[in-house]
Amino acid sequence: MILKKFFPVRKLLLKLLWLYQKFFTLIGYGSCRYYPTCSEYARINFENNSLLSAFYNSLIRILRCNQLFDGGIDYPLLDKLHLQPSKLELDSIKYWLVPNEKNRYYIIKNFSYKG
Repeated sequence: MILKKFFPVRKLLLKLLWLYQKFFTLIGYGSCRYYPTCSEYARINFENNSLLSAFYNSLIRILRCNQLFDGGIDYPLLDKLHLQPSKLELDSIKYWLVPNEKNRYYIIKNFSYKG
């Protein structure tokens, strides 16, 4: 599986995004034009999609985060559904998947997730 092949790279990128969100977003707090923020969008992409797809989607999102675009709600899309949930308890679900018309899924964060 391609997701397992780049696990150390994925883990490093997620750690860098965590550091950015923890320390550097305090400088420009509230300046993102989209929900979820660009760093959260990138983190969700890197957790759920392949590395190339996550890089591409995150780069396009960052390039759109300026005054020329309206902004708004823009959830990341899941390319392929890899895992089926084993248990359906509200506290064990990290993201909700909402079907899209193009056989893809919007990834929406579950705010009651405790993991």
